[in-house]
Amino acid sequence: MIVCGDDALAHRLAAELHGVYRARVTVVIPGGGSLAESTGQRLAGGPAATLFGRFTAAVGRVPLPRQPVADDEPDASVRVVEAHALDDGVLTEAGVEHATALALVHDDDETNIHAALRARRLNPRLRLVIRLYNRKLGQHLEELLDQAARVADPGMDPAELDAAATVLSDADTVAPALAATAVAGTSKVVQADGLLLRAAERTPPGRDETTDPGLCTLALLSSTTSDPGGSEGSDSSGDEGPRLLPGDAEVAAATGRGTVVLDAVSATGPPMPPRRLGSRRVPLASLFSRRLRWSVAGMVIAVLALTLASWRLTGSGLVHAAYLTVLDVLAIDEPALDEPTARKILQLLSGLTGLLLLPVLVAAAFEALGTFRTASALRRPPRGLSGHVVLLGLGKVGTRVLARLREMDIPVVCVEEDPGARGIPLARRLGVPTVTGDVTQEGVLEAAKIQRAHALLALTSSDTTNLEATLYARSVKPRVRVGLRLYDDQFATAVYRTLRAARPQAMTRSRSVSTLAAPAFAGAMMGRQILGAIPVERRVLVFAALHVAGHPQLEGRTVAEAFTPGAWRVIALDAAEPADRQRDLAAAPRHDGDAREPGLVWDLYPGYVLRAQDRVVLAATRQGLGELLAGHASAGSHGPQGADR
Repeated sequence: MIVCGDDALAHRLAAELHGVYRARVTVVIPGGGSLAESTGQRLAGGPAATLFGRFTAAVGRVPLPRQPVADDEPDASVRVVEAHALDDGVLTEAGVEHATALALVHDDDETNIHAALRARRLNPRLRLVIRLYNRKLGQHLEELLDQAARVADPGMDPAELDAAATVLSDADTVAPALAATAVAGTSKVVQADGLLLRAAERTPPGRDETTDPGLCTLALLSSTTSDPGGSEGSDSSGDEGPRLLPGDAEVAAATGRGTVVLDAVSATGPPMPPRRLGSRRVPLASLFSRRLRWSVAGMVIAVLALTLASWRLTGSGLVHAAYLTVLDVLAIDEPALDEPTARKILQLLSGLTGLLLLPVLVAAAFEALGTFRTASALRRPPRGLSGHVVLLGLGKVGTRVLARLREMDIPVVCVEEDPGARGIPLARRLGVPTVTGDVTQEGVLEAAKIQRAHALLALTSSDTTNLEATLYARSVKPRVRVGLRLYDDQFATAVYRTLRAARPQAMTRSRSVSTLAAPAFAGAMMGRQILGAIPVERRVLVFAALHVAGHPQLEGRTVAEAFTPGAWRVIALDAAEPADRQRDLAAAPRHDGDAREPGLVWDLYPGYVLRAQDRVVLAATRQGLGELLAGHASAGSHGPQGADR
């Protein structure tokens, strides 16, 4: 396995492959070192270990987990390579010609695309996982790379070709979890086969109370929720911390602990029309001010009154009287020198009305011009706004979260310091109120109406900025729901405990983009499809789709027997025929008039025997998924690894 990147996601991905899947990993990072000097050096010691330590420190993450390797197991060490650019020589010496998979997770789309094209030419059978922000470009790139692999190796197995190239976006992967953090009741959502899986947190029942058990229990929450100094939220918190996929006996014995249960499965429904996200139409009420509208109404009434008076006094027809009145108002009629006195008086009054009409027309023109000029500008938060979400930061992640919130029709106010940020055009197009300024400066959050907000999502790229904004928001509104984007896991745990101790009744969540996105990237590198990941305090529960064939822990066993507490649990079965199955379960269903019933069955009979041709959806811990795939590899696959995609 080869990982090319220079940020937190690259480190998390390398740790996932090494610590969970026990794979041999080569990490290629940008730098000035010589590739030849790094070749052959291992993580266990030497300059490569120092280099990898610098890489770890640079991204501010926890050290890579080390697990003992038995003498009869393959070497699962990590090699670190430092190179100026991802050219053919670097990829060749990194081992791309013999590698199983290559992950290109640089933050720059162009760098990843160039490296992907080079790698496909060097190894047509290489499994590529590419990080791209541009969705449309990613779809075209997948098709291009698959076609290149098909031309270079016409005999490639279709299932293997299906997993030959995968384009993912970390922002798209984590946007649902981050957006749901701000919405009560939808904190954990995974989409599969056109259905929405909702996992809900249930508080411990009181005396003489019972809670809805849901379809199944996915996790037990920490037992230290009332202890500000407890170990809630850490990965090494022991029995007091969260327990993923507990057994039935453990759930029954865990009195007084909150749970995360599989709450409901519902259809996603057709996509929301674009007009729901924002409208470019300018309403008449905003085009003209109230004073101007009253002035225009008064002028119309005056013209109508003069028309009626001319009709009565001159004896001419109503249409002729209206025509003469309009000409007199606009001062384009001949003077009424030889006309009766009544006609002369009416002409003078019409001329006076025309003089009054001129400034009204000029004012209307200027107001309309000003309205159209500001229609393309950023909106300011309206005065009576309340119950909204304040979103800090409109970078890659913030932009995706903004789109997701508006798709759910949730009112949002954005705060961004850089007027040229990536998400500013989207906010302008959707008509989302946006405050431009440094969130750490006094008055910026007040301008975003934080005192009446429902939630705060601090998604800037700076941990200190997010923390400072959160503390200030809590001083203004103590019980505001908060979601923080924090990188360092130990720092996030300390922040979480402190905020919980200060405001026990307030809702606080911290999320790491790299931690949530790494399982999906690692699963794609292993040829498996990761449908999503839901956070359980400081841990992650992964949902994966895979075929039963070749997995001795699943094949031939009942659903109850296949359940391994703390590791994995089968939660759904794809009942559709193999030819009718959706290729990508995570993809949104097409709503083109041909309705297709979802093939997933969630309420499984425990005695159902899993067959080799079945495809299942299971919830697993990261370590459990790695163990399951390791057993699949040792037992020998019934097909290429790509078949589980």
